[in-house]
Amino acid sequence: MSLVRHIFISSGHNFFGRHGQPAGDHPANDVARVKCRAGWGLEGDRFYGYRPGYKGQVTFFAWETLLEAREKFGLPALSPAVFRRNLVVEGIDLAAMLERRFTLGGVEFEGTGEARPCHWMNDVVAPGAEDWLMGRGGLRAKVLSDGELLAGPVELWLAQEVS
Repeated sequence: MSLVRHIFISSGHNFFGRHGQPAGDHPANDVARVKCRAGWGLEGDRFYGYRPGYKGQVTFFAWETLLEAREKFGLPALSPAVFRRNLVVEGIDLAAMLERRFTLGGVEFEGTGEARPCHWMNDVVAPGAEDWLMGRGGLRAKVLSDGELLAGPVELWLAQEVS
């Protein structure tokens, strides 16, 4: 069994599209449940309905990476919210979801690419965090079915690779 530890949604962008400007101040709200809409994303989130076919309708981050970052940077209270990913999951190999369809908690997703870290990670985590997070930044995905995703234990089903 896999676990959704946190579900974050934010109404606005803090880093996306803000290069050369100060970071935004939109909070990442930790919610117990979220409605997922096929082709649209997570209701209430900044990328909901961003553009047709957008490959980053939802982002995933590994709980295990958070724990490693806390140890690496000596930040035991580092919040998962600083990474600005929607779903913080435990027990899921996110790299294995790349270019695959999978169902998590009854909602179908398609892993479309790595959620690459940006230079802002050096400010919100610690100097060197952007480089350290390369290959660990998480997963970007499309939402392929409507449904409600809840924080807590969830079943993960892998489907075929996307061609």
